[in-house]
Amino acid sequence: MQEKIEKIKQELANLEAENITELEKIRIYFLGKKGILTALFEELKLLQPEEKKIYGKQLNELKNQIQYFINSKKRELELKSAESQTKIDFTRPADIFHPSSLHPINIVKNRIINIFARIGFDIAEDIEIEDDWHNFTALNFPTDHPARDMQDTFFIERDPDIVLRTHTSSVQIRIMESQKPPIRYIFPGRVYRNEAISSRSHVFFHQVEGLYIDYNVSFADLKDTLEYLAQSLFDPSTKIRLRPSYFPFTEPSAEMDISCNLCDGDGCSFCKNTGWVEILGCGMVHPNVLNNCNIDPNIFSGFAFGLGIERITNLLFSINDLRLFSENDLNFLHLFSTLE
Repeated sequence: MQEKIEKIKQELANLEAENITELEKIRIYFLGKKGILTALFEELKLLQPEEKKIYGKQLNELKNQIQYFINSKKRELELKSAESQTKIDFTRPADIFHPSSLHPINIVKNRIINIFARIGFDIAEDIEIEDDWHNFTALNFPTDHPARDMQDTFFIERDPDIVLRTHTSSVQIRIMESQKPPIRYIFPGRVYRNEAISSRSHVFFHQVEGLYIDYNVSFADLKDTLEYLAQSLFDPSTKIRLRPSYFPFTEPSAEMDISCNLCDGDGCSFCKNTGWVEILGCGMVHPNVLNNCNIDPNIFSGFAFGLGIERITNLLFSINDLRLFSENDLNFLHLFSTLE
């Protein structure tokens, strides 16, 4: 027994494994069911009690040494394997690098902000969860107006009504309550409507509204401002037209069309062969709205307008599905990496 133990000690001193396969062979050779050490433990059962005590201790020490060798060698080989897999191969072609970019909605929003900054408009943003006063009542919405219906508005609480704002006009009210004329602001932000999601509508979208209040502000000022906006956004040759409309918070009210930038006004399927595309609503601020904000309509007047950023983005980049803006498709977003 002693000679066999000494022989194993010598073998253990010279053990080496170049890979996991060789290490597994070593484990089977010593510790497998038919391994050398397993056989010696079987022989140990036949020895006298005194010999069992002596050789049993030596065999357990050998087993621990072999097991330690196997475990430590395995960790060493696995580490080398991981290092070899992560080693940089400088001969490989470089991966295609996709530069980051702003979201197309932000690209267009920033363009609009810059356009109005050049003519002295400041920016105001505020909360998206609003009360009834700022979202409806102060804007001259009658109590029975359809926009108050659950089909159009996301109500968070009832009595008092707390809603997800349906337009950024609520920020206009907050500005008029806190400041005195002259007031010249634009209001970019996200708004919410309870609508079916499709290629043409979504439950949330983005707006930029504008407000100008001062002495002797006229509808002609509104027309000049909107013409400047359209020609700065699209093309200096872009024409506008204003059609009578109705909004509770403006009087008179209008909707503005621009000459179709796809067919130059000649008529196509996009503009339904009319040569015109609607892009925003506008009008002179209603006297009731001014009164609600403690601004005397006999002294001051003003205009307001609002446009959907998604609508403008569709026109600028010929995108025909609103859902693309919120689906986080990298292939779609990378199309705008070269734009500002």
